[in-house]
Order: sequence, then C-alpha cells, then structure tokens
Amino acid sequence: MLKFDLRFLSFFFGLVSLFSFFNILYSYYFNLYLNLDTYYISFFVSLGISVLFFIIKVPNKKLSIFDKILTVLLGYFIIPLVLSIPFYFSIYDLTLLNSYFESISGFTSTGFSIFENIKHIDESLILWRSSSQWIGGLYFLFSIIFLIQIYDESLKKSLTNFISFDSSEILKQAIKIFLLYSTLTLIIFFILKFFSVRSFDSLNLAFSLISSGGFLPVNELSLIIKNQGQIIILSLLMLLSFFSIFFVYNLIFFKKKNLNFFYEDLHLIVYFISIVTIFFLFFSYKYNFLENFLSISTSVSNVGFSIGSNNTELSFIYLILVIIGGSFLSTSSGLRLIKIYSLIRYSFNQILSFSKPKNIFMNKLIFTNINFDFNEINKYFLSILIFILSIFILTMFLSLSQINFENSFKLSILTIMNTVNSSIYGVGDFNFNDVNFFIKYILIFFMIIGRIELLTILLLMKKFIFKN
Repeated sequence: MLKFDLRFLSFFFGLVSLFSFFNILYSYYFNLYLNLDTYYISFFVSLGISVLFFIIKVPNKKLSIFDKILTVLLGYFIIPLVLSIPFYFSIYDLTLLNSYFESISGFTSTGFSIFENIKHIDESLILWRSSSQWIGGLYFLFSIIFLIQIYDESLKKSLTNFISFDSSEILKQAIKIFLLYSTLTLIIFFILKFFSVRSFDSLNLAFSLISSGGFLPVNELSLIIKNQGQIIILSLLMLLSFFSIFFVYNLIFFKKKNLNFFYEDLHLIVYFISIVTIFFLFFSYKYNFLENFLSISTSVSNVGFSIGSNNTELSFIYLILVIIGGSFLSTSSGLRLIKIYSLIRYSFNQILSFSKPKNIFMNKLIFTNINFDFNEINKYFLSILIFILSIFILTMFLSLSQINFENSFKLSILTIMNTVNSSIYGVGDFNFNDVNFFIKYILIFFMIIGRIELLTILLLMKKFIFKN
C-alpha cells in the first residue's frame, strides 16, 4: 500500500497561502484591485489544504523510497494547481490548461510563458509568477534532502558537514535551508538595488535568480539591465544558483575548512574559470565579452536570461553548458558536472587499464580523497541514458506537431533542463500560446521530469513496471 508524506506537502501549501497574503497586501498598498479576488481564493484554498494535510494522520511505519518519490511527484502536480488560481481567475481570460502551464513552468523554474506581452500584465500577477519560482526552488532543495537515499555516497559527503540526515533532525535541517535560501534572496535583492535596479524589478529578479527560474518582470532583460556594471553583477549573482546553496555560508562561517569539504564547488570553480577563459581567448574578438560572460553564467546556472544577443552561432555551446548544469545541492538542473567528470575519468581509467594492465589507476576526484565506485558509475551512466531517451521522445513529439526539428531539439533540451527559451539558444521568439493542447501536456510532463532526479524514473519503472 502506497503512503504519502502529506506534512511535507503541507508546508509548501502553507507557503503558497503566505505569498497569497503578501500579494493581497501588495495589491491594497499599490491600489491594484484588478486581480485582488484571485489572491483571496488562492489564500483560503492553499491554507485549507495545508491545514488538512497537516492534521491527517500518517501511519507510523517508515516511508519507503518509492513512497517518498511519489510524494515529491504528487507535489509537482498538485501545488501548481493552486498556483494557477490567480492566472485562471484573472482578467486575462486564460484557459485552465494555459493557467496550469504557466504555474508548472514557474514551479519547476523553467520560465516558458503563455504571456506574449508582460507590459500588459498587472504588477501583482507578475509578482505572483516570480513567487511561484521561489516556492518551486525551495521545494526542489527540500526534495533533494527528502530523497537523499537515491543519491550517491560521494555526493552525500558534500552535505554531511552541514546537514544531519537523521529523521529526528528533519525539522531543524528544513529551517536551516529555508533561512539560508531566504537570506540569499534578500542579499540578491539589496545588491541589485545598490546597482540602481528599481525595487519591483530587483524583487522579481531575486526570486528568479535564487531559484534558477526564467520569468522576467518585463519583456526584455535589456529594459532592466542597461550598463556594464549591472551586466557583471547580474552574471555573478546567477552563480549563486550554480554553486551549492551552502557555498557562501561555508566560506564565511565554517572554520575548519579542507579541500574535501569544498570538493564539488572547487570542481565547479575550475570548470567555470576554464569556460570563461576559452570564451575570452577565442570568441571575444568577434562577440562582446560581457554578453558572453552573461550567457555563460545564465547557461551553467540554468536560468537562461539573455540581453537580446543574436550570437546564434554559439547556441550549441550554450546548450552544452545547460546540459552539464551546476552543483548537486543547488536549484539548477542539468546532469551535474561532478557526475560527468566522474564518468569520463572512470572510462579513461578503464581504457588505460587494458593498455597498461600492470598499472593501477585510481578513480579519485581531484581536490579530495574521495573515491567513486562502480555502482555510482552505473547510476551516472543510467542517468545519461534516461536523459538521451527523454530528449529523443520529446523531440519526436514536438517535431510531429509541425515544429521544425532544430527548434524541437533545442526546446527538448531546455524543457528537460528547466531553462527558459531565450535568444542565446535561438528559440527566443517561440510562442507557447500557439502550441496545441496535447504538446502543452507533454511539455508539462517533461518539465516535471526534468526537475526530479532522472534516476527516480528508473526506480519507479523498476518498482511498478518491471516488478516480478
């Protein structure tokens, strides 16, 4: 019999009610009454569900990993239903499917939008879109901790110095993550304010950047980011969702630092510096380097923002950066650099062991004494296989719906990697409002697939399809 941890979901419905209340206050303060009633509806609905899920008694029996996976999946489907209420009951005459598509896109931090002209949207609804990303980013981080059993031992070691995974410590650890996530959001907001970005835009960008989301409060980023200083600071702020959520905290407060503790972030630093150096040496003569720097940052962090660049010749390179992604415990998606590096190193060691059988080749990560074993390599390989299969299936569906193959392929990558379709990937003008209802359902499904660990799909298949 399947069980769901409804208290895990109760917390996030409570957050939805909290943001609904904030939107009510915001609407009253700025005399924005067009969609005010919709926030009252979302407030009472989300609060009611939160209370109901909290008081429902859950069996004392320990949840299996399959129960936890299904709990997380359930949240990805039902929380956006409540988030879609302000869209559906707004004055913009959106269908239920379009409203749900917009909320799923926000909650999964993807950024695909039904709205063609953001200028015509009420400011309170723009803020609601951004809030959905913030809630979704936090949900993603909590889900990693909730599903920690499916992850590899070497990846867990990057967390254990800060987080205890003992079941009795769950509330304490949740509070730590929530406070850190909220603090970083405020830091981003005040830094953007300091660099002369207006308060409303700074708040929306802060919600987007910390969650690796793709929603903008305007039609074009160039309407907000207008000078070189703002481009540089925005590019650097994007990296907060590229590195581990604890990276800044560890640098400031952790006293007994060692290389093992920062092993994943050190790999990411070397990787990012290498990419920036390559672009500076080989592409800066032809393209604006600051624009390239922004494009690199937005791609590795899976945010996807651009400032109207038309460097479509580099779109394939940026898509590769999107696929690789960032840190294990960050809000970015992607296959994760540490997994790809481990798999490549293990493969080379295997090849060398055949050519030089008398030599011993250690499968050890640089900057650390951590070894990765064969079981972990199998998981990495299976994750890549599932990713390739997902790309193939989604590209096929999109191509059959009269979208040309190149755009179908690019959109498939961006969907599964939860990255917005901006001009740097050559699909900035794609109109999701014109897509037929079947493709919208397919995109919704794959946006959710992209946000959960791809390995969970294999575990569910093993449990329910290939069981004896």
